[in-house]
Amino acid sequence: MNIILGISASGGIGIGRAFVIPDTEKRIIPQNKIAPELHDAQWARFNAAVAKTSEKITKKLDQVKDDKVQSQIFETYLLMLMDPEFIGEVKKAFTASDYTIEYVLDQKTLEYADKLRNSGNEYLAERAQDICDIFGQVLDELLGYHPFDIETVPDGCVIVATTLNPSDTIILSKRKIIGLALTEGGVSSHVGILARNFGIPAVFALEKITKEIKTGETVIIDGNSGEAIIDPDEQSIEDYEQKIARENEHREKLKYFRDKPAITKDGEKFQLMANIGSVEEAKIALEEGADGIGLFRTEFLFMSESDAIREEEQFRAYRQVLEIMKDKPVTIRTLDAGGDKIIHTADTPDEKNPLMGLRAIRLSLRNSVQLKIQFRALFRSAVYGNLKIMLPLITGVEQIREALKIAQKAKDELREENIPFRDDVPIGIMVETAAAAMISDCLAKESAFFSIGTNDLTQYTLGVDRENSLVSPLYDEFHLAVLRLIHKTIKAAEAAGISLSVCGEMASRTDSVIVLAGMGVRILSMSPKLITGVKEIISKMSVEELKAISSKRLNSL
Repeated sequence: MNIILGISASGGIGIGRAFVIPDTEKRIIPQNKIAPELHDAQWARFNAAVAKTSEKITKKLDQVKDDKVQSQIFETYLLMLMDPEFIGEVKKAFTASDYTIEYVLDQKTLEYADKLRNSGNEYLAERAQDICDIFGQVLDELLGYHPFDIETVPDGCVIVATTLNPSDTIILSKRKIIGLALTEGGVSSHVGILARNFGIPAVFALEKITKEIKTGETVIIDGNSGEAIIDPDEQSIEDYEQKIARENEHREKLKYFRDKPAITKDGEKFQLMANIGSVEEAKIALEEGADGIGLFRTEFLFMSESDAIREEEQFRAYRQVLEIMKDKPVTIRTLDAGGDKIIHTADTPDEKNPLMGLRAIRLSLRNSVQLKIQFRALFRSAVYGNLKIMLPLITGVEQIREALKIAQKAKDELREENIPFRDDVPIGIMVETAAAAMISDCLAKESAFFSIGTNDLTQYTLGVDRENSLVSPLYDEFHLAVLRLIHKTIKAAEAAGISLSVCGEMASRTDSVIVLAGMGVRILSMSPKLITGVKEIISKMSVEELKAISSKRLNSL
């Protein structure tokens, strides 16, 4: 028996026979030069490869049309294939080049993917794999290369692979997959999101896992502890089968909480909101009993399309979410991107450390026209629901004031153009740096509400990159410095009479939910699938019990 530690991407336990997807051979791109007279023929080959790839993706879309999340993946891929900005960049580079279209396309794809990875935004960084996947398929068409066929994966297996491309995730809905064991992939990747939505236990960051497991071996995937257990003994299998039975029983009990409010046993009410990144996830949030949307990430809207129509695209998306949630509150965050040129009009420099650079509100204020367009779309959509707007990575009062001036300009324009909009939309901020927490009393005077982003607050306060395995053990949300900053922010919000929520990972884990609740937090925002579990936790506690447990953690406050 061999136990390998990784990171949990989707909870639950699965026991089954492994199916090892072989590592695909590295795609070899010839660096060949061509004569100028061959450019037209080469470009025609490119268009044909794009058309062929689009045809394949459309067929996959038809196969999953009833699945909201998977449909969105393939719809996004079709948009990427038709993105005039990226295709235009490829054509411009190819026209100026002496090399084949395969070589130019490969270089442009890698360049764009690197910008996404270095954006300083977790959601956008995960989309780097998307663009490599879809235009990698175009390259395969150009090269006549046919890699492993995902359709050969059998029912009822544990998939073991180095990585799983987003377009391969169709297998998760077509087969009864028991578990996933991958070397690569993030919690926010499409694979991770789909695994959670389908209830498939998944463990990622399993180093060289395809070398450790053979097809046919029995494997236990423990998505709760982040472990893959290879060739377990009979006692381990029996123990884990009992755990699965208890989990299934518990899962059935949680259904009771879907349509129930989150209330402590002595009657204190909480609001449990959902974090989403797309329109379709709003529907899932509603199905899971969310009291509203605590964080709607808008980054996906800025990955394609031209500025001329972006306001309408945003307006439609925001309106859809508001209409889905009806009178429930929806907090939409303005663009939280880094210096990655996803906003094509932005003249942003390359940065050595994007996490500390021109990102989030800093980038938006530098590109005030784009921020004003986003405000216009938001104010217009507010007519259709209960909207709140949130500004990311605020570190000073002047940033709020400058953003509010731009918001006012957007309102003035809409008023002059006789376009319907709401004038009373609350605008609040995310507290996700030590600077913001330390001056939270000052920021509260300029803000309609606070939302604490505990992931970044912890990362910035401790100077620890949680994605860096060399220092990730130092990432500790219960570090006294982090807890004191959260406590200080809560008190500043209370003194100013504004609402406060927590939207980081601390909002959904048993131990941290209790501590936050004991500190006075009454609004928590999390992944939709985790809401019923948090409702159950809260229902078992009284306010005094929450305070007592929290006090033990905060005995130095």
